[in-house]
Amino acid sequence: IAAGEEIGTLLYASEGPVAARKQWLSAHLQVRGRLTLDAGAAKVLREAGKSLLPVGVTAVEGEFARGEVVACLNAEGKEIARGLVNYSAGETRKIMRQSSDKIEQLLGYVDEPELIHRDNLVLV
Repeated sequence: IAAGEEIGTLLYASEGPVAARKQWLSAHLQVRGRLTLDAGAAKVLREAGKSLLPVGVTAVEGEFARGEVVACLNAEGKEIARGLVNYSAGETRKIMRQSSDKIEQLLGYVDEPELIHRDNLVLV
């Protein structure tokens, strides 16, 4: 730093808290897994800004815990979003392709009805 070397991460103060959080989610956290989405889920994320529900997930890659970042891929394998997941990889495999009202039946509990809440999701 004393030598004028540019290091670190720059977040501009002019951004609101939501924009800064979205930048943090999209670029500064390590992706721990991947979720492949059906066409309907991909469209809802892109066009309506909705949360990701388990019913829209067709495949799970990697091992991740609740609260870690996962990449959301469309059916062609292109990354369309990143987000903080509400369930682990193992739990996600059990509830994928299922409606949210079946989570308790499948897992024995419900943390959240969404796999990724829209507040914890950013389009890329």
